[in-house]
Amino acid sequence: MLKISLLARDNTSKPKYLDDGFKSLSESSSSITSERIHRAEEASGLSMMQTLIHLLKCSIGTGLLGLPLAMKNAGLLVGPVSLLAIGILTVHCMVILLNCAHHLSQRLQKTFVNYGEAMMYSLQTCPNAWLRTHSVWGRYTVSFLLIITQLGFCSVYFMFMADSLQQMVEEAHVTSKTCEPRKILVLTPNVDIRFYMLTILPFLILLVFIQNLRVLSIFSTLANITTLGSMALIFQYIMQEIPDPRNLPLMASWKTFLLFFGTAIFTFEGVGMVLPLKNQMKHPQQFSFVLYLGMSLVIVLYICLGTLGYMKFGSNTQASITLNLPNCWLYQSVKLMYSIGIFFTYALQFHVPAEIIIPIIISQVSESWALFADLSVRTALVCLTCVSAILIPRLDLVISLVGSVSSSALALIIPPFLELITFYPEDMNCITIVKDIMISILGLLGCVFGTYQALYELTQPINHSVANSTGVYA
Repeated sequence: MLKISLLARDNTSKPKYLDDGFKSLSESSSSITSERIHRAEEASGLSMMQTLIHLLKCSIGTGLLGLPLAMKNAGLLVGPVSLLAIGILTVHCMVILLNCAHHLSQRLQKTFVNYGEAMMYSLQTCPNAWLRTHSVWGRYTVSFLLIITQLGFCSVYFMFMADSLQQMVEEAHVTSKTCEPRKILVLTPNVDIRFYMLTILPFLILLVFIQNLRVLSIFSTLANITTLGSMALIFQYIMQEIPDPRNLPLMASWKTFLLFFGTAIFTFEGVGMVLPLKNQMKHPQQFSFVLYLGMSLVIVLYICLGTLGYMKFGSNTQASITLNLPNCWLYQSVKLMYSIGIFFTYALQFHVPAEIIIPIIISQVSESWALFADLSVRTALVCLTCVSAILIPRLDLVISLVGSVSSSALALIIPPFLELITFYPEDMNCITIVKDIMISILGLLGCVFGTYQALYELTQPINHSVANSTGVYA
């Protein structure tokens, strides 16, 4: 039987500083999390293979299936080159984040610091007096963006799983044994998609009660297996009889490129899990190797699937590549396997906002109510992602919106800024300063213009044939 590690059981005694009231929420939250993870590391930290599995699963989500459409929005040449550049910049910013967190933990003699703490401690030592005075808002900002980003991922996962389940059920009577190229289906759903969401909801609530990453690594392994199987079937199909790509545009319009930017940033979903994964490794010094290996595999997979998918389907490329697959049982299994993988990935993405929110709530209740508060908050957050998924009219645009707003801030804007304020008092060289400024400006431009374009598209009348990125109903 799997052992569920719950917060109330991990902390057998309530820390004294919790009596200090609302003013000490930030410190108490940090200390609870730090003590728990430190004990977990001492007892049984993650191995290098387990960490790699977690990293791969956090990085390979629903955004991957939308990459062929992202390539269509950018162009056959501009798309792969831009995706490679964004991937390299994202990994570089992950390394910056790791270096800053390590430097600050040594400077402050702490076991580790998380993303929000790194921002706060850096601002406390920066030359600007106003920033030093308001340093705690650096932590609040990062924590807020992490919560929005990760819960945004979870909402997208919710819609994808429910939509895939609806497709498999509604298409069952027209699914054939022979795999012919897909034709446009004009189907009327028999059951509202909200029913499928409510069906999935209790299972996800039970899943998020598991917060031990070692236990989750078992499910993460299963998710990687199912995702690998679905990817193998997708590649097996899109590599057959690829049409002449010379008719495809090498460069798309700038408006659609902005949607590409948001989708591309969204697909690199692992930035919020980088520090938690390193902090829970048996040997954290090995994480750099795991990061470079894992993200290299991820970038290659992204470019290959996006490019080959666009070359295969051309102007008919749909918002999710599963829509272009033949309507037969073999390729219907792709949706099933990928949905299983996304189901277990939900718990990993949920881990980050839970680690931020729950300790704050726990610090405000007595020890006897800690377990009830823990489970209640987890249940409420899962229900929130369910409600958000119900309210989403265009999943493909929401992916771009989440990527442009919060993912770009966490992945491209904040890490270079963090490096500047962390190492500037220690005589940074001019090249590093210019590099950090340029990356932050690039991320800011992508954030502003990508957000504008996604919001503009969301305000346009909905074409019901593409209302959901995974929808099949015309």
